[in-house]
Parts: sequence; C-alpha cells; structure tokens
Amino acid sequence: MAKQTYRGSCQCKRVQFEADIDLSLGTGKCNCTICWKHRWWSVRVAPGDFRSLSGEGELVHLPSPILRQNGGSCRHCGVRMYFQIDKADWNDGAYVSVNVASLDNLATADLLAAPVTYMDGRADNWWTVPTETRHL
Repeated sequence: MAKQTYRGSCQCKRVQFEADIDLSLGTGKCNCTICWKHRWWSVRVAPGDFRSLSGEGELVHLPSPILRQNGGSCRHCGVRMYFQIDKADWNDGAYVSVNVASLDNLATADLLAAPVTYMDGRADNWWTVPTETRHL
C-alpha cells in the first residue's frame, strides 16, 4: 500500500485536517492510562504530510512535556484527533500522531490490513509488547 490522502475530523466537524498516510508502515496501540482511557489507535505522519484545514482554535490541549500545542481534543464534541510530537531522545524525529478513528475516509479493510505495534506504556516499558493485547 502506498501513501493515500485521508481527511479527518472531530464528530461535530469543527476541526478538520488532511494527512498523507502509508498504513502499510504500521499503526500503534499502547496500554498506558492516557491511551487506554481514550482508546487511542495511532498512526505516525511526517509533519510535512499533515495539514490542518480548520478549527485549530477549537482544540483543548493536553498538558504534556512531549506534545506541542498543536492538536488535542475538540472543545465541543471531545474527540481527540491528533498531536504533534517533537523530536526527543525516545523517538526518531518529530511526527504527528493521528488517531485512526478520526479519519473520515478510511476503509475498514485498509485499517484491518495495517500492521499494529503494541507498546507497554503502563509498565513504562514502551519497546515491549504487553502480555495482554486483546483489549487494546
């Protein structure tokens, strides 16, 4: 599968974006409490392949030392769509983490075919698969 352009939005459509994504490069699911409680299923997008189309001012930001103030939850419907992640010691460069559930034109078959990497954030052992992943 090659890069495809996906459009994404929150439920109320106040926040909209577009991203060029190659799902064959994989997606990620983590069991840390933030990802677990928000049911976050992510795909990494290069910063140059992500475009905010509308509603940046409608976002409520999550305070975090690793997240820029671009991305967050829609202040009206609460959907979390994306976060920009800065280059850090623990990653291989800046990227945008997009919640695949916010992609409006993502075919179910394409999502099911995408590889998934599981991370054990709950045990602060990010590079290891948790012992149980069925709930993720």
